[in-house]
Amino acid sequence: MAVVHRVYARALYDAAKDRGDVEETRQELSDFVAAIRDVPELRAILRNPQIDPRAKAAAIEAITGGIHDIVRNFLKLLAEKGRIVEVEEIERELDRLVAREQGQISVELTTAKELTDEEARDIVDQIAKASGRQVEATRKVDPSLIGGIVLQAGSFRIDASVRGRLNRLRQELVSRT
Repeated sequence: MAVVHRVYARALYDAAKDRGDVEETRQELSDFVAAIRDVPELRAILRNPQIDPRAKAAAIEAITGGIHDIVRNFLKLLAEKGRIVEVEEIERELDRLVAREQGQISVELTTAKELTDEEARDIVDQIAKASGRQVEATRKVDPSLIGGIVLQAGSFRIDASVRGRLNRLRQELVSRT
């Protein structure tokens, strides 16, 4: 994640927090990003470098009539600064920032076979207990792991899979010769 994304996300978060509407701000920004994904014409306008940034800001003004001023002004600022094409990354950073401020952590659990709900809940409970934070987990299946689990939380990764152990063993054997 680029520093600029963190700076913009932090500025929006702080402004929303001062006004007491962090969740509404996060949701409205998320809705706008979804609109960019869902409406090819909007995406084309906002990503077109030949369109003047002020024209993009005017377009944003026209289509964001029902949202809070803070989000509308933020989007217009992004357009004027030529950063509107980065709004998806900024939105992801805002989501991470809100989660961190609320004591949440997002974890991806990858296993060789599908976990039962009870198995997944046990793992999530152990992570929550160890981290002291609320855990939101997504699950993936990757049969190439052979067995075990890979936990990914942001840039932190724990590979306790059979494939990971075999790879580490192979590296150790190669480095000894």
